[in-house]
Amino acid sequence: MNTQFSLHSLCQLSTNVAIRQFATRQFATRLLATRLLTTVGAALLFGSALTACADAIGSRASQSTPAPSITTTTSAGVLSPSGTPASSSSAPSNTPTSESTMASNTPASPVVASTAPSTSTQLATFGAGCFWGVEAKFRKIPGVTDAAVGYTGGTTTSPTYKDVSYNKTGHAEVVQLTFDPSLVSYQTLLDAFFVLHDPTQLNRQGPDVGDQYRSVVFFHTPNQQAHANQTIERLNAAKKFRKPIATKVEAAQTFWRGEEYHQQYLKKNGLETCGIDGQ
Repeated sequence: MNTQFSLHSLCQLSTNVAIRQFATRQFATRLLATRLLTTVGAALLFGSALTACADAIGSRASQSTPAPSITTTTSAGVLSPSGTPASSSSAPSNTPTSESTMASNTPASPVVASTAPSTSTQLATFGAGCFWGVEAKFRKIPGVTDAAVGYTGGTTTSPTYKDVSYNKTGHAEVVQLTFDPSLVSYQTLLDAFFVLHDPTQLNRQGPDVGDQYRSVVFFHTPNQQAHANQTIERLNAAKKFRKPIATKVEAAQTFWRGEEYHQQYLKKNGLETCGIDGQ
């Protein structure tokens, strides 16, 4: 019996030792796993810290050091990397401008048409009786770029053909020419003027009687005035006409353009002359 007890005790002791050894090993394994997890977690945490630090350093470096500029040239000018027009004295700008700058890009107000010629042309105004035939003849002279019939030399504002016909306005029927002095001289126009009508008749031309039909030169410059007076003196001295010239030389005044049906009247009606002394 003692022998059985001893065997039993020995078996129980061995079992307890085995259990303790197993428990010890299990504890050691858990402890090792815990330390391993702790080490891995610390490593991951350290790695995250390093990454954040590197990002911060890179961000500061990008702010302090400008990035290389890459420009592209297009038909609209020089573009920056973002695609917007780069600042350049020669490149157009698409940025909003001030009101004073925008004013130069806004359409200008309509300009009222003026009878003044361009710098390359000049004006000449003549009264030689009925203006229909006078206008047609002047238009045939090379260098005359335009001709308009109308009224001038009087006192009535905005006269009509009817007003002038009553011989109470002081206006004369005239033709105002626009001519290119590089193609035809003012003297040539003067010479034509004294040929295409009778300058010796006072306040009339043929059957047309009245001061609206007077022979007159309206000068626009002192040079034209001098040419007109010298021409009259020369023709009178040469006795080119049977009577002295009655042509007046006066400063140009406001030219009132005649009614549209009077403009190029002979051409519109298929006529060569108006039937007055060959005009």
